[in-house]
Amino acid sequence: MSPSVEAYGVVALLDVNGDVLEQLLTVAIRGADADEVTPPLGSVTGWNPERVSWLRDYHHAATAGLDGPARQRSWAISCDGELAGSIRLKRLGPGTLETGIWLARDFRGRGVGREALRLVKAHAAESGATVLEADTTAGNHGALALLRSAGAELETGAGAATAGVPGAVPVKARIALH
Repeated sequence: MSPSVEAYGVVALLDVNGDVLEQLLTVAIRGADADEVTPPLGSVTGWNPERVSWLRDYHHAATAGLDGPARQRSWAISCDGELAGSIRLKRLGPGTLETGIWLARDFRGRGVGREALRLVKAHAAESGATVLEADTTAGNHGALALLRSAGAELETGAGAATAGVPGAVPVKARIALH
């Protein structure tokens, strides 16, 4: 997959090897909230040793690819040679993959996520998928805008709601791959 050049610069997806993983961890810790990148882990909120360990293990497991034991693949997102975040694919079933993305704050709102999603959609289609899904919440306006720009059909309330948390109404996105 060749990188693309637009107003936001050159965006490319990089394999997450040892060096890239350590750089990605630094970008995550310095540029994103832990809740945007990992599930809640440990007794301390924010970045803690459990979350850092989870992130390392997650990317190590994803190196085996969509047909490996974890059934997922992740990439670091590079913008003009600087790591900006991560995007992933996970095999859910025949013809269906799930994606997820996080970006460091400095790269949000610049089209980097849109281009990374375009690149990962191409990877998904090349793998034989016909549908790409993503889960978010009604309060994640950036994710909703990104998914809409990719042609997603959004279903609000799909999944379990988090009681008492504003904006936590679940939203399921489905993007048809042609």
